[in-house]
Amino acid sequence: MSIEISEVNRNTKLLIDGVPYAVEDVNFVKPGKGRAIYRIKMRNLFDGVSKEVTYHSGDRVEEVSIVSHDMQYLYEEGDHYVFMDTESYEQHPVSKSLLGTKAQFLKEGTIVSGIMMGTRIIGIDLPKFVELAVVESAVSTKTDTVTAQMKPVKLETGATVSVPTFVKEGDILKIDTRTGTYVERVTKK
Repeated sequence: MSIEISEVNRNTKLLIDGVPYAVEDVNFVKPGKGRAIYRIKMRNLFDGVSKEVTYHSGDRVEEVSIVSHDMQYLYEEGDHYVFMDTESYEQHPVSKSLLGTKAQFLKEGTIVSGIMMGTRIIGIDLPKFVELAVVESAVSTKTDTVTAQMKPVKLETGATVSVPTFVKEGDILKIDTRTGTYVERVTKK
């Protein structure tokens, strides 16, 4: 659907050269002479790269419909992860490269938000926090220190995070998926 540039605002999704973009910021400039200028900062929904584009009043752009569906992570198959739409039960393979480092916090059965353009998944948003079990922990020694000591542990998904020294194997930890950091111990062994 084609819309005039003056109708574009934050979070509008545009299709430019077959690539979907999310508008992050719109600046309107009215020079002394000539047509008004719209400077639009947008983020590529495929690779996350931001760019700024300038349009003039009266220009038209293509708006694209992007919807979000709850999906459940089922399993890993070759170079794809398989997700199931929780409403239609349709399964969607998603390339490992699309998830990138987010995949290290993906556990079977996790409900994620699948971002779709038509029938194609263009992104996966994990929950902000996940609870994962510690499967491997370095042995810590008690020493008198002023600063908090941290040690690396391996989680059930294969991810490695730094945690306080009191965390042991079998503990369930709350992990922030946006930063990949330890938040708190949920249960202890």
